[in-house]
Formats: sequence, C-alpha cells, structure tokens
Amino acid sequence: MRTPEPVVSRETEARLDGFLSLLLRWNARINLVAERDPETLRARHIADSLQLLPLLPGGGGEAADLGTGGGFPGLVLAIADTGRSWNLVESDRRKAAFLTAAAGELGLSHVRVHTRRIEAVTLPPLALVTARALAPLPVLLGHAARLLSPGGTALFPKGRSAADELTAAEAEWTMHTERFESRTEPGATILRITELHRAGS
Repeated sequence: MRTPEPVVSRETEARLDGFLSLLLRWNARINLVAERDPETLRARHIADSLQLLPLLPGGGGEAADLGTGGGFPGLVLAIADTGRSWNLVESDRRKAAFLTAAAGELGLSHVRVHTRRIEAVTLPPLALVTARALAPLPVLLGHAARLLSPGGTALFPKGRSAADELTAAEAEWTMHTERFESRTEPGATILRITELHRAGS
C-alpha cells in the first residue's frame, strides 16, 4: 500500500522553513545531520518525516519520538500535528539543546524534550510512538511495549530490511502490522503496528 500524500497548511510550511533555517545554523556548530544541502535536507529528511503524517492515529493524546536527533521525524511531525502533545526523547545533550531551542523559537508549546536514555525515560501512557533509523525492530518493539497505552500505535520507517526485521520480531511479539510503501525512498517501508503484545503473554 502506498503512503498517502501528506497535506500541510501554509502556516506549517512557514514553520518548516523556519525549522530548516535553524537546523542549518546549528548544524554548522554541532553535527545534527550529515547532510548540509538545504534542498537535499528538505527532500531526504523533512519529506521523509512528513510522509508519516497521514498515518498518525486520530484522537490526539500523548506521542513520543524516540532518538529524535536533529528533529526527524518527531519535531517535523510536531510542527505539522499540533493536536497532540509530543515528547522528544534524545540522550545527546547537544542535540537535545537544539530541539529545545527550536521548539521555543517556533512556538511549539505542545513539545517537551527529554534528555534521557530511552530505557530511563518516564512518560505518561502514549497513544503513539515513532522512531526513525534508531534500532532493529525487535528492540523498537520492546521500547514501544513499555511506553504505549492499550490500543496505542507504533510507526516505524524501515529500509529494505523490513521483512527480515519483521520475521525476527515475530519470534518474540504478536501484533497487527500494516505496511506502507515509502514515497521518498525506493524499497523502504513504513510499518504501522497496533495490538502489540509479547508472545505468550
């Protein structure tokens, strides 16, 4: 199934432009992302993050992005999705400082930054967990199972290894999985996972 085209407002586009400017300014001092070209950043990172937007569950509630790094996908999604609270979890203090500064400058009062390791962070039960290029799926599911509320959703962009990672995960977990073809990276897949339980529990 193809990921639906994300639709964003002019206000969101303006905030995304502001985010990109901040990212480029901070990236000159600390290594947030390897890419330096603005158009490539927009196409490779911002568009890649935005394609998750149509897949977000309705109903608001708390969301968390694990290992947000330079803001992908968590801060990009928070810019476009202001109807829920976003928790950005990033253990690197310099990256967390950037996320905090960006949220403040962009007026994102619904964003909280947590400078903690994922294993140590304490959050309210979450309706949504996201993570991009962070860890193999079995590891991500362990984090998601601890943080998600009953009925919660996990959204994980994955590369060409998605099928192998799913096979490995199914030895430990039962879940309902939907697969969406990436709009930005040929061969990549976005996994939307619900009804997550450890096998045998």
